[in-house]
Amino acid sequence: MKAVYGIYGASGYGREVFPLARAQLSSWDHDIFFIDDGLAGSVINNYRVLSFDQFNSIEANEKKVSLAIADPLIRRSLSEKLEESGILHWTVRASNVVTLDEFSVGEGAILSPFVTLTSNISIGKSFHANIYSYVAHDCEIGNFVTFAPGVMCNGNVKIGDNVYIGSGAVIKQGKPGKPLVIGDGAVIGMGAIITKNVPAGSVLIATPTRPIERKGLGR
Repeated sequence: MKAVYGIYGASGYGREVFPLARAQLSSWDHDIFFIDDGLAGSVINNYRVLSFDQFNSIEANEKKVSLAIADPLIRRSLSEKLEESGILHWTVRASNVVTLDEFSVGEGAILSPFVTLTSNISIGKSFHANIYSYVAHDCEIGNFVTFAPGVMCNGNVKIGDNVYIGSGAVIKQGKPGKPLVIGDGAVIGMGAIITKNVPAGSVLIATPTRPIERKGLGR
């Protein structure tokens, strides 16, 4: 019997993750599908979309699923659903991800192209590191944390569970023995610059850009 693989989520991020996942499969017999209850029965990028129940009913020696859902709380809920059904978490990693010394990443991670994880890093389960994001030395990251594209997490930072960090956010480096801490469930908006601890459950949104009148130029 063959192995069966699924990318849970057929929206934008799922469609980005799917070719990365497909590329790391070996040549032996397998099937791969999108899983999305709202789009079940359709075909996206030449691959079938199944409902979770349809996927779960397939007979196979092994089933693995990658959760391509950015929302940490939804991802946690789906992770529990997989575990209840005996489906394994699948880590998807682009071929050009850079990793250095003494790092660990929990099961079910998605590491997109051009991601960098440097040295002495501990990361929990179901971590999302979207394109061009990085984690520097001596960081500790919890479970179900999402880095949107271009997140810059500098050294000596501790991030709790279920945290979402938006595109282009910059997290200032902490100090040895006194890390910068981002608490459980925090949401950090696109382009934010984090220079001090963030309490659990906080929502921080960067000030949006606004037009400024330019006087006397080109005259």
